Amino acid sequence: MLWKCSVCGFTHEGPEAPDACPKCGAPKDKFAALSEEDAKKIYASDRTNDIHMEIVKLAMKIQALAKEGIEINLDPPCVALFKQARDEAWVIKQRSKAEIAGHIGKGKW
Repeated sequence: MLWKCSVCGFTHEGPEAPDACPKCGAPKDKFAALSEEDAKKIYASDRTNDIHMEIVKLAMKIQALAKEGIEINLDPPCVALFKQARDEAWVIKQRSKAEIAGHIGKGKW
């Protein structure tokens, strides 16, 4: 069963709510049991949210590598490709972040 803290939104998994919220310390009575439908949304989206977070991390690595390549400044075509990679990584990162925000807005956190 899933329980949601009404103070901070932390989601707890277990047969009953925790005595205190692991995130904000709110007491047990601040937790509400989630409906089966809401729990299914959370379980179904758990892996895709993790994938989006990994994509964000990879995009940040691309941005760091592209920055290094720009700083080396070997020649104009090379620098142009690094700048393009940096810009494309930004878009990829923002798309995944927006998707995670969308999931949260729909109760799939």
